[in-house]
Amino acid sequence: MHFPLQEPVLIFGFAVLIFLVFPILMGKLRVPAIIGPILAGIIVGPNGLEILARDSTIELLGTVGLLFIMFIAGLELDLDGFKKYRNRSILFGFLSFSIPLILGIIVGLGLGLSMLSAFLFGSIFSTHTLLGYPAISRLGVAKNKAVTTAVGGTLITDSLALLVLAVIIGASEGDLTIGFLGSLLIATTLFAVAVLIFTPYLTKWFFKRSNNEGTIEFNFVLAILFVAGAISLFVGLEPIIGAFLAGLALNRYIYDHGPLMNRIRFTANALFIPFFLLSVGMLMDLRVLLSSPDSLLIILLITFVAVGSKLLASWVTSKVYGYSEAENKVIFGLSTSHAAATLAITMVGYQFGLFDQQIINAVIIIILVTCILGPYFCEKYGRKLAVAQDKVALDDALPERILIPVANPKTMESLLDLGFVIRNAKKTAEPLYPLTIVQKDLKQATNEVAQAERMLGRSLMYASGADVPVKPLTRVDHNIGWGIERAAIEERITTIIVGWDGADVGNQKVFGKVIDNFLEHTYQRALITTINHPLNTMERVILILPNNIVHKPGFEDSISIVKNIASQLSATIKCLVIRDDLDAYKLVSEHVHPNIEVEFQSIDGWNSLYKNDLNDVKSTDLVILVSARRGTVAWHPDLEAIPKKLASMNLENFIVFYPTEMKETDIRGSRGTEIPKELLFKRDYED
Repeated sequence: MHFPLQEPVLIFGFAVLIFLVFPILMGKLRVPAIIGPILAGIIVGPNGLEILARDSTIELLGTVGLLFIMFIAGLELDLDGFKKYRNRSILFGFLSFSIPLILGIIVGLGLGLSMLSAFLFGSIFSTHTLLGYPAISRLGVAKNKAVTTAVGGTLITDSLALLVLAVIIGASEGDLTIGFLGSLLIATTLFAVAVLIFTPYLTKWFFKRSNNEGTIEFNFVLAILFVAGAISLFVGLEPIIGAFLAGLALNRYIYDHGPLMNRIRFTANALFIPFFLLSVGMLMDLRVLLSSPDSLLIILLITFVAVGSKLLASWVTSKVYGYSEAENKVIFGLSTSHAAATLAITMVGYQFGLFDQQIINAVIIIILVTCILGPYFCEKYGRKLAVAQDKVALDDALPERILIPVANPKTMESLLDLGFVIRNAKKTAEPLYPLTIVQKDLKQATNEVAQAERMLGRSLMYASGADVPVKPLTRVDHNIGWGIERAAIEERITTIIVGWDGADVGNQKVFGKVIDNFLEHTYQRALITTINHPLNTMERVILILPNNIVHKPGFEDSISIVKNIASQLSATIKCLVIRDDLDAYKLVSEHVHPNIEVEFQSIDGWNSLYKNDLNDVKSTDLVILVSARRGTVAWHPDLEAIPKKLASMNLENFIVFYPTEMKETDIRGSRGTEIPKELLFKRDYED
């Protein structure tokens, strides 16, 4: 075998293997997956191990990925949010563009770049990618004014940066005269008007006649994207400008969580964008970087200016509008990540000979640093905003439906008993939904489905004795967690009750693959239970509340359910609050029905809880831990170890209660790449 690889099948196969392995590795390292293909390009490219060459195949697929990046950037811009906070967004966008641009030009001239190269170099600093936005959405602070200001400002920064790119590239090919600038301005304006006005009319006409045919609609979108990119070449612009304008034109017609947007993101993120990122990494030459101490100092200076200029822009905006320190840091976190437009401008500048190897190295380092820094700041200070803001009201329009996955006939009755109690607590007339998952190929599952239905028949008989209606469900799926998730969506479930045997199997995260998987991908209220004695024999409920859990949107609902459980069982409630202000919890309890007495006690930490407060737990005690899903405001690394710790203490009856979460995480800005839900260090959770 000869290196670099020449056979297209080998090139493509090796690249796909990289796209599989490196994002997984990045997840283990808790850094955004977008960094993976860039690092892979550095390692396997012509300046590394020389396994792959940056040949026509890589460049073609990378160019398509570049157009997809700019197209999705236009699709994801929040035009409604920009209109709502227009003045704030314009000011922040102007500051976030002009301050980095001016400082970048100064640094570029200091490095000996020409005036045109220095201007383009400054425009690299002026753009930003909302890589930290999924964390903001997950924490429930997306509607904060500081967040909407930063999101709206993205429209200004990206548009102005691409305008600078058009002028600089045009000037590099001809004389920078008044006539040239006038003709470029007219051509750009006419092209933009044509795309932004004609495309929406064409799109409405086409979608009305497409009969929701997914493939046809997807091909129509691709045609708009690449035709706009091609036409931009004829008017003297770069294709990425046409792709961005096409995204803006289709912004209102492609819903963010709709099937068409999912197809676009899947196609882009599974193949084309990774090829572009791989090709970018191939441009970096570590030998140039390490051969001279001056090169390292220059890169440090450039990185400092890139980060510092965004920090200055967010600070000025915060001072003007009176934002808090946490809001200031969130604006900085949202605006400091450089990825989409930065990469696009850099590649175009390199192709036209305006940037040399040293600039390419510096930009790649900036991308690697800021793609870690931005989401970290968003996660850390977004948590502070979530704690400080009023709790978001949850959608209570859904009927209260309880799903009970059943796999073990021995635990079926205890799970149904808990379902009866929760059903009464929520005062719903809906039936219970016992569920069995058959892990088999659909065409070969007949016997297993029949066996599952027989077990569900026993649940029907047991529930009829309690005069509770039941709607049995059977799903055939190779993955049990996916089957539970699918059933929850299809039946509009609000509560999931699952049994857990407490076994410590291998290197499980919390409960094991099945339960961990459906908790990761659902937002519904979930109760993970280990109950070895009849519920009607419980005399005391021991409620454990971790630090900051009071700030979760579903906390009041959780307390209401726990108090209802205690009321139905005629049990007392002892509430153990871990390192938090008792008054906030007492206030919530006083305002939540039923009106039963709760004994509150403050606990110094988890070790104190294990040693002093759970040693005298009896077989008539029901321990309930109100926990939090990873990445939400109350999550703490300790929460993942607690279920196994409770199981190891041989507690006979305990429930890990996950409150209802916000429905959808907005992945705008992440370009569909995986952003880890655990970005912080353990000390950050103690702040």
